[in-house]
Amino acid sequence: MNWLFGISFPGFSVSLVDIVQAVFTTLISIAVHEFGHAVAAASEGVQIEYIALFLALLFPGALVCLDDDLLQSLPKFSLLRIYCAGIWHNVMLCAGCGLSLCLLPLIFHPFYVNGEHPMVLSAMSPFSDFLSRGDVIMTLDGSPIHHPQEWISKMSVDLQKIRNSSTLEHSRFSPETASGKGYCVPNPRIEESKTIQQEDELVVCPGDLTAFMSIPCPTSGGVDDNYGLHNFNSTTSKHCFDAKDVVRLKKCGDGWTTNGADYSNCSCNKGETCLSPVQIPGTTWLEITFANPYSSECLQIALAGSESSGDRLTNCSGTFVFIGDVRLVHSVQLSAYQPRWAFTLFAAGVPNMMEKILTGTSHVSATLAFFNSLPVFLLDGESILEVSLCYITWLDPRMRRRILRFCLLVGTFLAILALWKIIVILFTVVS
Repeated sequence: MNWLFGISFPGFSVSLVDIVQAVFTTLISIAVHEFGHAVAAASEGVQIEYIALFLALLFPGALVCLDDDLLQSLPKFSLLRIYCAGIWHNVMLCAGCGLSLCLLPLIFHPFYVNGEHPMVLSAMSPFSDFLSRGDVIMTLDGSPIHHPQEWISKMSVDLQKIRNSSTLEHSRFSPETASGKGYCVPNPRIEESKTIQQEDELVVCPGDLTAFMSIPCPTSGGVDDNYGLHNFNSTTSKHCFDAKDVVRLKKCGDGWTTNGADYSNCSCNKGETCLSPVQIPGTTWLEITFANPYSSECLQIALAGSESSGDRLTNCSGTFVFIGDVRLVHSVQLSAYQPRWAFTLFAAGVPNMMEKILTGTSHVSATLAFFNSLPVFLLDGESILEVSLCYITWLDPRMRRRILRFCLLVGTFLAILALWKIIVILFTVVS
């Protein structure tokens, strides 16, 4: 039983480690916030009565209770200093986390390689049949991948293409699409290919074979703006092939993102046809090349003194195709750091964990500072505003209370709207 396994659905996954890290970063941010209040109060001679920990809607919280009589006897500036201390400490914590994130590659440099290729941290993903812990992603659709952010960016581009394609195909009432990612298949192999079966307007191939269709090649005069979102009728030539054999062929079509190569003119040789996999709207075709540098075979090559990258690529890498919902790809846990030695592979996730903790602490701390600076009921902003209004001497106490109440109502309403918008944005990104 894998204790790291948690909640997972298309586009979103939460492991037990993620939950623990979220709680940990929240506790750190709250502790620093309340520590700021306590230090400021102690410097003003205010006694701390007690410290409380609590849960509010499953979120951890903390409270430093100060002697109210001593607080009221302090000058207004001293009160503001105590009330603003928590916000100030959260801001400083954010700055410290940001600086640590910038220095993290330098700190881990003696033990890890950074930015070469993203490494797989967990085999619990849709690619578990192909990728194992310690494997590194070399290319995606022919484009080199050096950082997990490049992987995410490529997935976002593919997802947007799928959405645009689905809209286009829906308007044409056809379930058959081609992504523009083609392969130059020799004509004799096409003639020997399996026969296509048609079921409910969907292309079906026998066994583990995949359906391909020929895609038109644009003229040298230019490429149509909608090229790559192909829609074909029943007369379009369709064939069944083994995807593992096809991916070894030369690429064509404009769906690839390989740097330095141009496939937009279907650059196939004479006697070859550019074929693209048939896709159901909402799915994607991803060609992924990976390497397993920590495997015994690859380590033996390294120990033998083989410096040929070609030999290492042949013996230590592979290519597979993923056909399915592109949102599932986000569940793959990747790290920008690779251990320099195989015996330290057990600690491969340490830099990634530190990045998550620092990033999470920075985000939570910034959120605490932001909402506590707003005039919101029961938060620091309420006390800060109340003391600040006392500096406006021409206001009588009754007017101050009215202004305070009005500002708190408006501030609380705006804070709730901001929280709701953040939740909506998060769920939109997830879906």
